[in-house]
Amino acid sequence: MACDLWLVPLVDVLCHSPDNPFAEELAEYDRALAEAGQPPVPVFGYVPGLSGEVAPVAGFDYAALHLLRRAYLLQLSGLPVTPVAGVDGDYQQLLEMFEAAAQQAHLVWHFDHAGAYVPVDFPRPVVNETLLAGGGPLGSSHGLLRELEAVAPVLGIDPRNPPPAPTPPARPTRLDEPAADPDDGSGPFARERHVWNALHTAATRSLAQGSMIVFS
Repeated sequence: MACDLWLVPLVDVLCHSPDNPFAEELAEYDRALAEAGQPPVPVFGYVPGLSGEVAPVAGFDYAALHLLRRAYLLQLSGLPVTPVAGVDGDYQQLLEMFEAAAQQAHLVWHFDHAGAYVPVDFPRPVVNETLLAGGGPLGSSHGLLRELEAVAPVLGIDPRNPPPAPTPPARPTRLDEPAADPDDGSGPFARERHVWNALHTAATRSLAQGSMIVFS
């Protein structure tokens, strides 16, 4: 099953537009951030070259996202990170064993096909009842990037010299269709590396451009 990553530029031409399709979500994120003692989602003034257009970044199989989360939890818990062919009860068992750590991880504590990462630096995912009933925990692009850099070495990635940006989907990928194959399909952690690269590209651009990352 496929999952696409999109960047939503947090510019005034989009955020202050009466037709902003993300208005309700952004308002709820601001309320949740305020409850957590954090600043609101930033909105930036328009500059040439940055419009309010939403753009795809990458796509991957969401089962591969679970494999990356599994690798992060294993590494975080001091356990050997070994490749596996697919997601099974091993990942669910890790979530139960290390629930407290999982709920503090921006990479792990996030819904697969909903929710967002915003360019606000806060230590752990923001959660309230409204968020859990809708898009799920709100993540920080800063926190996501830190966690990706932490898990990179066990996947054979140098975070200081990341792979080239992945190829974005040519069109929105339906949930029920297969995801595109990894750009680099070799090696025992090929699927994890593909998702890592997608999320790393999205997080880097989120911080550089002032954009929100959304899943679809």
